Amino acid sequence: MRRREFITLLGGAAVAWPFAVRAQQKAMPVIGVLNSTSPGPFAPSLTAFRRGLSETGYFEGQNVTFEYRWAEGRYDRLPALAADLVARKVDVILTSGNSGIVAAKGATSTIPIVFFGGGDLVAAGLIASLARPGGNLTGISIFGRELNPKRLDVLSELVPQTRLIAFLVNPNSSIADQVIGDVREAARAKGLDLHVLKAGTEAEIDAAFAALVQLRVGALVVAADSFLGSRRDQLVTLAARHAIPAIYEWREFAEAGGLISYGPSLTGTWRQVGAYAGRLLAGAKPADLPVQQPTTFELVVNLTTAKALGLTVPPSILARADEVIE
Repeated sequence: MRRREFITLLGGAAVAWPFAVRAQQKAMPVIGVLNSTSPGPFAPSLTAFRRGLSETGYFEGQNVTFEYRWAEGRYDRLPALAADLVARKVDVILTSGNSGIVAAKGATSTIPIVFFGGGDLVAAGLIASLARPGGNLTGISIFGRELNPKRLDVLSELVPQTRLIAFLVNPNSSIADQVIGDVREAARAKGLDLHVLKAGTEAEIDAAFAALVQLRVGALVVAADSFLGSRRDQLVTLAARHAIPAIYEWREFAEAGGLISYGPSLTGTWRQVGAYAGRLLAGAKPADLPVQQPTTFELVVNLTTAKALGLTVPPSILARADEVIE
């Protein structure tokens, strides 16, 4: 081979080599976030998720990236948004709430899905069992549906003179009817009258509280739900304005001025979900990761709010409270 031809060939190989290496390198993995709410209300949960993800060695913008799809409270948009993430070929889908889980599972049977929340996923046919979920779905189940009757118990203990209690539920949830049935049964067993109010938009929440005043309802249970959870400030403000004793799912409600809350730790649970997502990115199979459930639940009482409502918190509740805000 002539020297000029050899130099030309070598130069061509040097130019082509970086492209060949880049073609062999794996692109940065993508987590598709399918959420029924909007970026603002979800921000604290996402921060906790990122913390759990970082504990497994994944950092957004460094070795993993996110694709966000927000339903903005419109649960009917979730299936299309899930399909969009599948078309994007994300590596893992993160979702929350029963409606988000159903939408993600309906869109793909191959992309790993990690979830937060949900109802009875075994009965719904979405997983085989908690210990061995099978398929492409795993995550953290928070007993959202199961704890609503317990919240009714706590609230009736706090306001024992009240016989008419309202239950605020999001009708757009795929398990709304089951949730209502659970709480109706619990109210019947305690001899309470239950009035169900439905709200799936901000305007409907305003209307629900106007109805509470007209009905002279004595107290309110706010259902565990992604949309209602995202309307924390609105719910707490309306409860204070209309002097309605209310119980919520997350301690963040009580910290924001709500009367009382009972449920698992929101930030702690999302941190667990982040750790699970990291394991999936590292190659673990969803079928082999047990669906985890919280083992501790927080009872948080806001005494300042209780005093403003003219309520005396029973010693039995104060003794069980994990935190009393004064």
